[in-house]
Parts: sequence; C-alpha cells; structure tokens
Amino acid sequence: MTTPPESQAIAERQLCGLVNGLAQRIAEHVRERATTLGLTAPQATALREMSGPMTMRELAERMSCEPSNTTFVIDRLEKQHLVERHPHPTDRRAKHLVLTPEGTALRERLLELLAVDSPLAALSPLEQGALRSLLEQAVTAP
Repeated sequence: MTTPPESQAIAERQLCGLVNGLAQRIAEHVRERATTLGLTAPQATALREMSGPMTMRELAERMSCEPSNTTFVIDRLEKQHLVERHPHPTDRRAKHLVLTPEGTALRERLLELLAVDSPLAALSPLEQGALRSLLEQAVTAP
C-alpha cells in the first residue's frame, strides 16, 4: 500500500522540520562554546574540522561553505597564530593548512567543550550510529 501524496508531503515536511531543528540546536551549541573560547562559530567549525593538514578547498567542503568564506576564517585564525599556511607537498599551487601548537591545544579544548551537553548526547552510541547511517543515506541518495 502506498502513502497518499498529501500524507507523504506532510511526513516529509515534518521530518525536514526536525532535521532543521537539530541543525539549529547544533549551530547554537557551537556558537555558545565558541564564544567561551573567544572564537566565532565559523572559526570554531574550522578548528573542529581540521583533524590534520588540509587544503582550503578540503576545509571548505568539510565546513559546507565556499572556499572564499573559508579564506576569511583562516585569515583570522592565522592572525591569532592558531593556523599556518604551508606549501602543499605535491601541488605547488595549493597551500596546506596546519594547526600551530596553540591551535592544536585550542582545538582539543573546543572538542571537549562541544562534547558537554551536546544536542546529540541524549542518543546512545548505537542510536547516533543509526542516525548517521540514515542521514548519509539521505544525503547520498540520487
């Protein structure tokens, strides 16, 4: 038995509302934690995503934004001596973004703060895995 189009539309709208609500809660959580460290939310997001050396384009993809926006964020982090630009080992046109020791320490502190009262903390690791799997499936669907 198929779901009538109107019922399907309502269910999809409700689901989209829940996903949007979760995204807003996560964004607010990041903003609050960033503020305690003297960072903006985009700076905190960049630090969170910098798990190792990467190019500006790679970071922009992880942050879900345009490389030009990432450049502005990295410029500010560089002025704070948290990130450095190094020559890329294989592409002379690109730069590798690398955390400084201060940047690494601040990132570790940020990750600790983000784990406290996270909007996803109410879910068990198994539930988080299921949610991740479902979201990945939805994001990669044709």
